[in-house]
Amino acid sequence: MYCEYYEFSEKPFTVTPNPRFIFLSKIHQEAFAHLLYGIDNHAGFIEFTGEIGTGKTTVLRTLLGQLDENVYRTALIFNPCLSATELLRSINGEFGIHGEGLSNAELLGELSSFLLREKAAGHTVVLVIDESQNLEPSVLEQIRLISNLETENDKLIQIVLAGQPELGRLLEKPELRQLSQRVTVRYHLRPMDFDDTKKYIKHRLSMVGHGLTVRFGPSALKRIHGFSGGVPRLINIVCDRALLVGYAEGYREITRRTVNVAIAEIRRNNGLRPRRFMIWAGGICLVALLSLFLIFVLTKRTHLWPFHPGGAAHETIASADQGQAAGSEGIRKGFADLGEKDSFLKSFNALAKIWNVLPVKGYLGEKPLNDIDLLAGKRDLFPVFLKGDVKTLLDADLPAMLELKVPGMSGRRYLALTGVEGDRLVIDPPLSGRSLIAARELENCWTGRACVFMKNFLDIPFLPAVGAKGPEIARLQKLLAKAGFYNGASSGVYDKTTTEAVKAFQRAKGLNPDGKMGGKTLLFLYREGNKYPVPRLMHEKGEYRG
Repeated sequence: MYCEYYEFSEKPFTVTPNPRFIFLSKIHQEAFAHLLYGIDNHAGFIEFTGEIGTGKTTVLRTLLGQLDENVYRTALIFNPCLSATELLRSINGEFGIHGEGLSNAELLGELSSFLLREKAAGHTVVLVIDESQNLEPSVLEQIRLISNLETENDKLIQIVLAGQPELGRLLEKPELRQLSQRVTVRYHLRPMDFDDTKKYIKHRLSMVGHGLTVRFGPSALKRIHGFSGGVPRLINIVCDRALLVGYAEGYREITRRTVNVAIAEIRRNNGLRPRRFMIWAGGICLVALLSLFLIFVLTKRTHLWPFHPGGAAHETIASADQGQAAGSEGIRKGFADLGEKDSFLKSFNALAKIWNVLPVKGYLGEKPLNDIDLLAGKRDLFPVFLKGDVKTLLDADLPAMLELKVPGMSGRRYLALTGVEGDRLVIDPPLSGRSLIAARELENCWTGRACVFMKNFLDIPFLPAVGAKGPEIARLQKLLAKAGFYNGASSGVYDKTTTEAVKAFQRAKGLNPDGKMGGKTLLFLYREGNKYPVPRLMHEKGEYRG
């Protein structure tokens, strides 16, 4: 949503685990050391607990990634809601044991044979069961039986039981005392301190190539740590929202006030305080993981919606001359019976009509601007952010949705700029029966933020990394060639020549020449040569004389 504005290669703060962003704080390094100690010393059972979002999965993935496959044989079970037999079958499958066992005894026998072979080969076998607090006592008893597979001198398998603090209480039950007595290494993962929170945020920003485009101020960092308590997942959520607020308000420094706005919106939108919010965040993480690939395939798009509900109380309207004041009064009267939601939907539908897609009907939410990606995506449209003055819009020559802050009215109002007639701008919905308005009258209430729509006709990827390959890159190269900015072959590789061609095109169109194929760049590229049906504000005979 804000990646192009901050010049990010991707979003730095997400709730979905990404191995590329792994950051081991002092606490995580300590946890890693305890786990490795237990495994290398053949402790048998290791208990690893932590609150939701503290980074247990990060530590486990790092651990499994560090274990030399020539020395260790590893398996990870992350769906422990299984019966004892199903769990055994899953464990055997993870270790690549292709047997015929159907009963517990047969499956256990196949596992025993595998462990003895690995022991003879000098290998250490490691089984990690994540979310173990969800295991039934009968399944935990089956795991204890697995641990009985041992020689006279050594355990044949090292078992890491990882989960939320409820796991510790579960193991304290009388019927599980035999298992609990076998746990020789226990570690509870604590949240990060303030120093590591700062380093964590800096690390994630550095991974997306942010350069000097955004800065979190000292007081903002303290507020983030205070709200999150040092829990990585909560840090990600509040930082992501703070970047969105800064993007919406046009700031590149995230201040304490920006973070406070973000926190207020998180609490308002979810009705949750930090502890309950942590539980909610943990719940959506599984959904996010399952849907991540589907979203990528279906949308292949960028999110560049700038408007934000939290900014309403933080902007002031400059004093205006009498003519501007009269204009503001006319706009205010025009919105007398048109609230934020209705003006948004009417403006959106005005642009939908121009793009020849279906209008929004029966919207039941209260904040349609929060659903702009969904509303546009269902119509194969993608929102692209523009910011500036009326001249910026006219230079872009694209129908746009404008955000207004009308004096005397709470919240925001929205207008669609759909055309130009002489020295007047064509707006929709009409205000007090007027569909034409002067630029000076509009600018008195317009926040300077606008959204235009585009269609990705050729499914060209947004912000492809240098070196990216594929037929979609070849289509991009052909598009650049037709625009007169690329002379190379359609290699299908986003190489240096392609990057320079993109920069040349951006310079020619007055865009930031960063060589990145963002939403605005692609939109202008599609419009070249009039091959693709991209609507314009001014037709061949249109002329603005304001």
